Amino acid sequence: MFQLRHNGKGIWFGQFSLFPQEGLVHGISTRLGGVSKLPFASLNMALHTGDEADAVCANRRLFCETLCVKPERLVTLRQVHGERVHRVRSDEAGRGSKVYDDSVLQADALITNELDVPLMLCFADCVPVLFYDPVQRVVAAAHAGWKGTVSRITQKTVQQMRQEYNSRPEDVLAGIAPAIGPCCFEVSEAVSEKFCKAFPQYPEIISYSSEGRIFIDLWAANRLQLEEEGLLPRHIDSADVCTKCSAELFYSYRKAQGTTGRFAALISLTDVVEQSD
Repeated sequence: MFQLRHNGKGIWFGQFSLFPQEGLVHGISTRLGGVSKLPFASLNMALHTGDEADAVCANRRLFCETLCVKPERLVTLRQVHGERVHRVRSDEAGRGSKVYDDSVLQADALITNELDVPLMLCFADCVPVLFYDPVQRVVAAAHAGWKGTVSRITQKTVQQMRQEYNSRPEDVLAGIAPAIGPCCFEVSEAVSEKFCKAFPQYPEIISYSSEGRIFIDLWAANRLQLEEEGLLPRHIDSADVCTKCSAELFYSYRKAQGTTGRFAALISLTDVVEQSD
């Protein structure tokens, strides 16, 4: 289950009950409780939108403090709507935390087994997917816009977890965070044809209105490719929250018609506290 929580200081964030609290921290920021001014009000987490860098860094500190992670160790990337998955090593901690040009170049997913290296991606309608393998102790975060979804970025993230860290898909937990929903993600015929080719066995991904408008279910498209890869259905949770319908809580590129901030999806491994007898 996906639930919104409040830190008592103005910051609202979401979490999946699917993920354990011990040895792991994760969270989905909202747009509430930050210092950015319009049109980025108020908890804009992205450095590439045109917002003041000092405001974004302050917002990142507020969010990280809420989750008890170190903002100076954040790892972010330049998301390009592709299919590349980047393995994060310990010496990369902090890449993109304060300066956008220092981000990991041209990728759309991050994976790591390093402790206290928070992976953070930014969104405004595209699909955030967080992963945790509790057996091999691996985390990952993927950015699945429609192009990344067609390229099966979430499926390839699991494949990379298996290749790099011997993760078994049946052990992996995945949370599909708020994103534009099938109610609002209207596409052209050309885009719908790409989904028909990419997911021919899943016609339910595409729906049509009585007026002939075409809509895509990105939530379902990402869930189905994860199930194809071997994730157990009970290990996949979807927030089922449409960012365009809930633009008062989450940034929506389509609702704002282009100029807006970004919310963040963050996940990090922490120490496991051993219980005494």
